[in-house]
Amino acid sequence: MLTKKQKNLLLFVNEKLKQTGISPSYDEMRSALNLKSKSGIHRLISALEERGFIKRLPHKARALEVVKLPENAATKDLYNSFSPKVIRGGLDEAENDKAEQFIQVIGKIAAGNPIEAIENQNEKVPVSISFLSSGEYFALKVNGDSMIGEGIHTGDYVIIKKSNSADNGQIVVALIDDHEATLKKLRKKSNTIALESANPEFETQIYSQERVKIQGILVSLYRKFN
Repeated sequence: MLTKKQKNLLLFVNEKLKQTGISPSYDEMRSALNLKSKSGIHRLISALEERGFIKRLPHKARALEVVKLPENAATKDLYNSFSPKVIRGGLDEAENDKAEQFIQVIGKIAAGNPIEAIENQNEKVPVSISFLSSGEYFALKVNGDSMIGEGIHTGDYVIIKKSNSADNGQIVVALIDDHEATLKKLRKKSNTIALESANPEFETQIYSQERVKIQGILVSLYRKFN
């Protein structure tokens, strides 16, 4: 029998794989379960692996495979004790999943060096209505590979929840000097803001606070397979 935290982590990983095809990072799992350190996530993953619920894929970073789910797994289990930072989806709400809402793609976003700010487009991407909580959302097409360590690749569509503030460690759309937009992990310290990549080939960008405006927070990822 799984503990509540083991079950919550298993369901979170399963939902992330369903939505994006990519395992969540340890930071995402730690944040989702409201744990203070990654060591707790390591212990939970090891316990799930020992019980045969997940499998770690060799020679791949962040590669987890869900082998099975608990027989009594339900949506309510997933959200009783934590609030995952992805658009919510149900494990047992198949009928709701059939209804889709289209999120407007309002332009491209740099995952590399900053590029020209958001441009208007007419494209939309489908999102199940069961994924959406309160708030406003928009989508951006990713250009660049500075966030590949978080499983975000060129050509992906990021689903962004509008917000003018964010917490340390969250992946955000940041507007620099009211002109250039970029997708990066946010770090705030004193009077400066660091925009961190998830690719060692890209340097951290550091700006004074007044130069950076938060436009929204990454909540999910949409990928087309042609």
